[in-house]
Amino acid sequence: MAIRVVRLGTSRQPLEGLRVGTVRRPPRGVPKHRFASENYYDVWLPELAPSAGLVTFAKRAVTDADWRTFKRRYLAELAKPPASRLLDLLVALSQTANFSVGCYCEDESRCHRSILREVLEQKGAKLTR
Repeated sequence: MAIRVVRLGTSRQPLEGLRVGTVRRPPRGVPKHRFASENYYDVWLPELAPSAGLVTFAKRAVTDADWRTFKRRYLAELAKPPASRLLDLLVALSQTANFSVGCYCEDESRCHRSILREVLEQKGAKLTR
C-alpha cells in the first residue's frame, strides 16, 4: 500500500487506486462528471494546493532563488491547519491503501507536487513511483 505522486490527466497505473487532485482549480473545459473518467481526479482536495497568490508567484518564478522562495512559502502553508491535518491523514492512509495525489504540471521538479512528495515522505508516508 502506498501513495503515488502523479500528473493529473495522465493514464492511471495498475493498482494506483483513488486519485486525489491537490490543485487550486478544476481542469478547464472538462465537465465535472468526466474528471475521473478522463484521469484527472476522483476527489478534489484544494486545501493541499498552494494558495492562489502563491500559484501566481510560481507561474512567474524563473530563477532557482524564486523556486526556493516558492518552496519556503508553500511549506509554511502546509504547516498550518487544515493542510497539516490532511497530510497526517494521507500519511496514515498510505499505510493501508493505494491512492495517488497530483497536479497538472508537466515538470514535477518545478511543481508543488514535488514538495508535497518530500513532505509526505518526511512525515513517514509510504510512497511508490
